[in-house]
Amino acid sequence: MHLEIPMSHDIQDPTLDLAPRAGRLGAEVRGVRLSADLAPETFAAIHRALLRHKVLFFRGQRHLDDAGQQALARLWGELVAHPTVPSKDGTRHVLELDSFHGARANSWHTDVTFDLAYPKVSVLRGVVIPPVGGDTVWANTVAAYERLPAELQALADRLRAVHTNTYDYAHARETPPDVDATRRYREVFAAHEVETEHPVVRVHPETGERSLVLGHFVQRFQGLNSADSQHLLAVFQAHITRLENTVRWSWQEGDVAIWDNRSTQHYAIADYGDAHRVVRRVTVEGEVPVGVDGLASVALKTLPQAVLAQRAQAEAAA
Repeated sequence: MHLEIPMSHDIQDPTLDLAPRAGRLGAEVRGVRLSADLAPETFAAIHRALLRHKVLFFRGQRHLDDAGQQALARLWGELVAHPTVPSKDGTRHVLELDSFHGARANSWHTDVTFDLAYPKVSVLRGVVIPPVGGDTVWANTVAAYERLPAELQALADRLRAVHTNTYDYAHARETPPDVDATRRYREVFAAHEVETEHPVVRVHPETGERSLVLGHFVQRFQGLNSADSQHLLAVFQAHITRLENTVRWSWQEGDVAIWDNRSTQHYAIADYGDAHRVVRRVTVEGEVPVGVDGLASVALKTLPQAVLAQRAQAEAAA
């Protein structure tokens, strides 16, 4: 059964104080102190708002620590660690993105789409925010699909794409301030190749909406060579990242952003030079995507068994 999610920003949930931040996605939730102890009706309202607005913003959540952030995210389901990057020391599922260690996600992506059942929800907490810059922008991949010309929609419905964690970093538009730190981070990120074939259009398991599964982890489209794949990806990405289709958030320390990773892409703007930026992310286990033809995604290359066993031992000991 699919939920009916009204898209009009005129429809307000009386349980929440919601302030839409853009025309097609994004809303700030006011007056809520986030924790794992949210009243059931409050969490239900937040979940409904997340499905409708795709990304929610909460100011002033400085009381949350790593444990609290994980407990909050667990309301949506089982947590999942990043498949290739180690979690923050002393935690099981917190990925720390520290600009001083080369972690700058300044290209359009949906989190971890090189994995088969990539996360359904991401919870991001601002820890150290530069005095100027460092905003994050999200794009609505449902609205992008809905507004494609009919011919492109029909093509997207048929396409399948291979996603990998070894995508081409040479396409980065700017050289990071700390080249060595960035290189070390990328070496860890892609130490073991993971590759998955996803339908380009997936059917959202809760709302029934159709969204585009693309972003910078796409290596190629099945049946097309790399050059044609890059041209076609650029066409689809241009529709996804139209300014009318985006929302931008200016971070303050203690802010929390929660987004539906099945219906969005995002971009962390690296416009803060050598200033320090630290955000911490927790992700919730997702479902294997299913296309409009009913066919599911397929894992092509997975982590070696020895690596999986090490991860399991580490989680058991945590």
